[in-house]
Amino acid sequence: MSTPSPTSPALGSPGAQGPASDEDEAPQPTAPAPESRGPWAPLRPLVLRLHFYAGVFVAPFLLVAAVTGFLYAGAFQAEKLVYAHEMTVPVGDTRLPVSAQVGAARKAHPEGTVSAVRPSPEDDATTRVMLSGVKGVDATHTLAVFVDPYTGQVRGALEQYGSTGALPLRTWIDEFHRDLHLGENGRLYSEFAASWLWVIAGGGLVLWFSRRRALRRVRGTSGRRRTLGLHGTIGAWAAVGFLFLSATGLTWSTYAGANIDELRTSLGQSTPSVSAAASGGDHAGHASASGSGGDAEHGVGLDKILAAARAEGLGDPVEIVPPAEASSVYVVKQVQRSWPEKQDAVAVDPATGEVTDVLRFADHPLLAKLTRWGIDLHTGVLFGLVNQIALMLLALGLILLIVLGYLMWWRRGRGSSFGRPVPRGAWAKVPPYVLVPLMAAVAVVGYFVPLLGIPLAGFIVVDVVLGEIAHRRRAA
Repeated sequence: MSTPSPTSPALGSPGAQGPASDEDEAPQPTAPAPESRGPWAPLRPLVLRLHFYAGVFVAPFLLVAAVTGFLYAGAFQAEKLVYAHEMTVPVGDTRLPVSAQVGAARKAHPEGTVSAVRPSPEDDATTRVMLSGVKGVDATHTLAVFVDPYTGQVRGALEQYGSTGALPLRTWIDEFHRDLHLGENGRLYSEFAASWLWVIAGGGLVLWFSRRRALRRVRGTSGRRRTLGLHGTIGAWAAVGFLFLSATGLTWSTYAGANIDELRTSLGQSTPSVSAAASGGDHAGHASASGSGGDAEHGVGLDKILAAARAEGLGDPVEIVPPAEASSVYVVKQVQRSWPEKQDAVAVDPATGEVTDVLRFADHPLLAKLTRWGIDLHTGVLFGLVNQIALMLLALGLILLIVLGYLMWWRRGRGSSFGRPVPRGAWAKVPPYVLVPLMAAVAVVGYFVPLLGIPLAGFIVVDVVLGEIAHRRRAA
């Protein structure tokens, strides 16, 4: 029952072995659940209440994330169709030198400066020359000029974003998924959804597998119990995917992501970068940041720089980053995010064409590798089309679970009390030796994942206040 949508209180109420009837659908909060036995049984009502409330209030954010995530997963293939003219060319006989291709791009687009060059990685692919500081282009984006590597013809220019080279269509969907086009403040929505998805999914799993097998079945049931069975079955199958999406989504979120980066740094597991110090150490301090080297031709030139990188085993696809200034070095790095990943990098002295540093992806710390793989799997590039289809199916599953969850919430009220929540007081039945460590763990996780901890504290405060109000009304 790994669902990021609201679940039903029937999970904590008794259920018959046969098909559901009207009586089965009525809430029975006072009857003990037949499956609630064992040392961890008191936790079940607490998990149920958290799953219920979190599902009700977080589901709208998850629904937006699921819909936009579905669109993003499909954007890779759509991009290839929409921008086929710019991205592909007829295969020719002889490729022009990279320097000549960059020259053709600069002749057509003399504005801005060359920040990077991605030589054609395949026989039918264009070369991309990225320009920064172009008027009308977002400061965090570049203008990608597409050049035919055989003829030097410029086939177009499009705004590009990110390390995967997202073009306008995918960039728009990516930003919609990430921040709803609301900037940094909008990123809080996606972090909020990612912060709660693993809690709701994990809680759903606990509820599903702690429920007797006879009560999980879908076949032969109807009404609310059938909805519950579908909700739980789909959620249980999709649980691992939801937990993965939540964990990887948090790695580059605003607040939790910063805490994760800090933790990785303290453990010596941050992602390394190639040293940009040239021969003799005269160029130290210039790492692999984007350069602003005009036409990108410095010293021995692009072709010898690329040849030096090839000699170190850097195969396509690669990106050449020009020196940030006259005293800096070139950085050539592999940019293949599909499996097997190619992420090696070298620094090349522009004056001599000699390689001054080599960084192999195989030498990255374990957490750095896991972060890289996790992000690439989350964004659908690690395993290509299969990866993207799997993400789309997960998104559809999440949408269906949310719909089923709200349907159960509606049916639970039976028209007289819309979506009545699970009864209060579940925490009081949890033994102190379980409750105290649990609360301590929740506090620690809430500190490192603030968009989980702060809303959870708010839920508890509101729930306590409402409970006190109800108690006083009954006593009056």
